[in-house]
Amino acid sequence: MWQQEFTWFFVLFHREFRHGNRIAFEVLMALAFAHFFGFYNPKQLADFLDIPHQKFYAQLKDWSVYYLKEMLIRFMIKQAVEHLKPVLTKSAATLSRAGVTLSVDNSVMDRFGKLLRCTWSWYSGRCHDVVRGQDLLGIVLTINHIALPLHLLFCSKQGRYNTNKADLLIFMLSRLKAEFHREGIDITKIPLTMDSWFVSQPLRERLLRLGFTKIIIAGKSNYTFTIDGKKQDAAHWKKDLVLHHPTWGIDVPAFRVQGHSPTFGSIVLFFFQKSTTRSYYLMNFSQVSMRGAEIWHIWKQHHLIECFWKILKSIFHIRSMQLQGHGLYTALLIKVFAYLLAIRLQAHRLFSKLTITQIMRNLSRDHDLGTLLTAHFHLPFLAT
Repeated sequence: MWQQEFTWFFVLFHREFRHGNRIAFEVLMALAFAHFFGFYNPKQLADFLDIPHQKFYAQLKDWSVYYLKEMLIRFMIKQAVEHLKPVLTKSAATLSRAGVTLSVDNSVMDRFGKLLRCTWSWYSGRCHDVVRGQDLLGIVLTINHIALPLHLLFCSKQGRYNTNKADLLIFMLSRLKAEFHREGIDITKIPLTMDSWFVSQPLRERLLRLGFTKIIIAGKSNYTFTIDGKKQDAAHWKKDLVLHHPTWGIDVPAFRVQGHSPTFGSIVLFFFQKSTTRSYYLMNFSQVSMRGAEIWHIWKQHHLIECFWKILKSIFHIRSMQLQGHGLYTALLIKVFAYLLAIRLQAHRLFSKLTITQIMRNLSRDHDLGTLLTAHFHLPFLAT
């Protein structure tokens, strides 16, 4: 099993990056594998193996930013293609049951180092305040209750130009569209979900021009809508509208209504109640009208991208690896490799019913990391 999964990574690396440094790539994989045994950065693993940590850092500096970003996107796309192709050949009903969507969201990784790239003051939804850290914009494919990252990009306010997340998002989606087209997949047919930060008419028009036909975005409370001749902001509509009890296909109190916005024109709104005290609404930016059940089924998958951020932060401890300079993407690549390896392990019967945390506990209890590294990797400094 181990050799099978490691072989997937190494074969893909040699096929996509023929002139890449094999030893440096093995170091990346060894560091990713070490996460399952509780070692989240090169210093921790070096201390466990009783070798100088400089030997790890010397290999990590071998990669350019171009190589790091290319490895990130190519490995993520290849993993997603393996899950997508079997589903895309099935009926539309099967595709819908699989919950295939593209979810867009950003997450702030709080940092304090002054020499770390892309560190700035960002608003954190978790902290409900502005914090010092790095803002990571991500596009995640959800399928069969699994979140598969497709494109991850750090936002930066350093340099001559101000950060424009809408431009970054269009760049990322354009790149994904081209990469999946080479694999024979048209991702513009997959529904797209985004949070309220991305609500804007210019972005809506750019997404439609790019070819996306189903777009669901969370709405802001300060937007004004006219419904049945009455005009007021969404915050008041959430209080005034009477939500229907859960019906077929919608497991929360909800209400679908046609409204008119000065900014967006005629638009379908979907109000729903997440708890007894909190109500939200969604905006259908799609080219065609959709039923309430269809809107809700698409949006239900959006929480998986939040689960992905929590795994990176809480399970794989992305904050614990603070590498300077190009190490920003080196650290991200290692964490993504660890996540992809965990997803692939869960596909095996032995781990199919276990969470990532349970897999890590089982491995650290039943196996010795040093023995596994020596058996499956050919790092020169491990043999000394």
